Amino acid sequence: MSDKDKQNQASEKNNVDNESVENNESLSDEDKAAAEEQVQKVVDEALEEAVEAAEDDNLADLSDEERKIVELERALEEAEAKAAENMDVALRTKAEAENIRRRSENEVTNARKYAIEKFAEELLSVVDSLEQGLQAKAEHQESQAMKEGMELTLKMTLSTLKKFGVEQHNPLEEVFDPQLHEAMTMVPSPDHEKNTIIDVFQKGYSLNGRVIRPARVVVAQ
Repeated sequence: MSDKDKQNQASEKNNVDNESVENNESLSDEDKAAAEEQVQKVVDEALEEAVEAAEDDNLADLSDEERKIVELERALEEAEAKAAENMDVALRTKAEAENIRRRSENEVTNARKYAIEKFAEELLSVVDSLEQGLQAKAEHQESQAMKEGMELTLKMTLSTLKKFGVEQHNPLEEVFDPQLHEAMTMVPSPDHEKNTIIDVFQKGYSLNGRVIRPARVVVAQ
């Protein structure tokens, strides 16, 4: 850009500024903002063209070797900026892949830990029946032999369940915990502190630390 063109642009800017000042009082706030934005745009364009012209003039004054060095420096800056952008994308992609891997591992682990949950729940009714049968008193020798067989069966069943992570919980005399217990009723009990479990209707069970059936209990008021 020649010096004459630069002078013409500066003159245009001054004219715009003068017109903006003269009309400022009669303009609305929106018109004022639009006018100021237009003035700023003209200024920015003029500055940008001036910088480009100065750079072109400087390049014109350089030797071929110096001009090539400047161009290489510009290319290097662009390459570094692109490399930084690509590195950011790569890091984000890696982090997302790691999160997906961890979620998948957790899902697989949970699937293995709780795969027998439904099966274990079905067996609990068998255990309940055995325990209820053992509560009956043996009235003669045949009943006593049957009771001993039921005790052995119950013991083996609980042992097998325990091998696969199923634990039985009898919370008698413990403090009531809604995460572990289900209160069937509450009764006054002067011999117990408030919220103490004083009777157990059904024992509770957990599978690898997760409750699969809460204990059904009676709680002291």
